Amino acid sequence: MIKINNLNVWFGEGQQRNQVLKSINLNIKQGESFGLVGESGSGKSTILRTAMGLVEDYSGDIQIDNTDTRTGNFKTLIRSAQMLFQDPYASLHPRFSVGKAISEVMKINGIDNYQQKMIDLLKSIGLSADHQYRYPHELSGGQRQRVALARALALEPKVLLLDEPTSALDASIQAEMLNLLNQVKQSLGLTYMIVSHDIAVVSYMCDRFAVMSQGEIVEVLSREQLRAGEIQCEYTQKLIAASQY
Repeated sequence: MIKINNLNVWFGEGQQRNQVLKSINLNIKQGESFGLVGESGSGKSTILRTAMGLVEDYSGDIQIDNTDTRTGNFKTLIRSAQMLFQDPYASLHPRFSVGKAISEVMKINGIDNYQQKMIDLLKSIGLSADHQYRYPHELSGGQRQRVALARALALEPKVLLLDEPTSALDASIQAEMLNLLNQVKQSLGLTYMIVSHDIAVVSYMCDRFAVMSQGEIVEVLSREQLRAGEIQCEYTQKLIAASQY
């Protein structure tokens, strides 16, 4: 479902141009939850942003559901993949009601009966139909992230790219959101690529995960290997030892 071949990414221009991703190769199967972990600045979120066309200075190939993210049709791409950002307040328009934020996406893309589908989406992520009249500043952090999830699901994508989806939430709300994400994945048959700095989140959510350091993948592990302590890379061992896992 997601194929990344020899991805290299640069930021800046001229003498300030700096390579931030180096020879990234990943293959993520349909229905899989795949994690990206590593310290801040290791390049985790850059992979997601590049895949969604938010980074232009890169070499290599990225395909999502057989659509090349550089040369393929953009409308086809956004119908196949959507991204959930770390800060839902920043990703929601402050002057759009919840209903408009969700239904506008469907309206622009020619989806019929978008008003009813918007209400159905709100109910599916644990909110009521009345929430459609509220604005982002009237919601809690957990409710805002649920709205952002509903908006991401509005085009019925096959893939969700999740950039630290719970790190801005309180611990109790984090658990609710992770459970909701798992329920949505199972009911819709989605493929997830999840960025997190929290090994416990990755262990709970992901079938496999890649450990990143300084723009490179240093190890790929399954959930079973993590729990059995079958870790080869010294950096991975230190990362896990430093976490609360």
